[in-house]
Amino acid sequence: MSGKLIVFEGVEGGGKTTQLKRCSNWLRSGGLQDCLGTLAQTIPLVVTREPGGTLLGTKVRQLLLDKDSSPIHPRAELLLYAADRAEHVEELIKPQLVNGAIILCDRYTDSTIAYQGYGRGIDLKLIEQLNQIATAGLESDLTLWLDIDVEIGLERARQRGKVDRMEQANLAFHRRVQQGFQQLYQQNPDRMVRVDASYSEEEVHNSIQKIFRERLRTWFQEPSILS
Repeated sequence: MSGKLIVFEGVEGGGKTTQLKRCSNWLRSGGLQDCLGTLAQTIPLVVTREPGGTLLGTKVRQLLLDKDSSPIHPRAELLLYAADRAEHVEELIKPQLVNGAIILCDRYTDSTIAYQGYGRGIDLKLIEQLNQIATAGLESDLTLWLDIDVEIGLERARQRGKVDRMEQANLAFHRRVQQGFQQLYQQNPDRMVRVDASYSEEEVHNSIQKIFRERLRTWFQEPSILS
């Protein structure tokens, strides 16, 4: 596969969705060409999310995140996320990677480990197996972990005025999720890059731009890709 999968991860209120949108706007408005020159004209840019990147995923997302929905057992929640991911990978991500696209994805496998594993307490080996089944082994090429203090992030989320089912969970849950992301970051130093999300939106965006410039030039300036 010649494309690249770039994932934005983090706890609630860390700004990942905002930064993903800013990043896609920057790349589309000249950032990609600035990094890669004329080669940028041949590279599609795709923006997606989990859950919700497909028609099936949109329905699953409503079930999982609607704050007024009935309680969901943790194992059922895990399996719904896995079903969404399996459809997402096969219907959208893999075909776009084959097409050479740069894919920006709001959440992926690390969220399941952090939220359902560390947060809900489901066995990590079971989650790893389900992730392998859902993705057929497809990992991100780069994961940006937007790291922020849990209390600050939750306050930001509440200030938006609309809180989903996951954001309603108690503080102890979100602290466990944050611990999960910290562990994943330590275990995957080549794939995951930490971004300090406590700064202003503009400063965080500038940090992400720098990471993108370095990675894009490394990935796409190789002779094997250009030939």
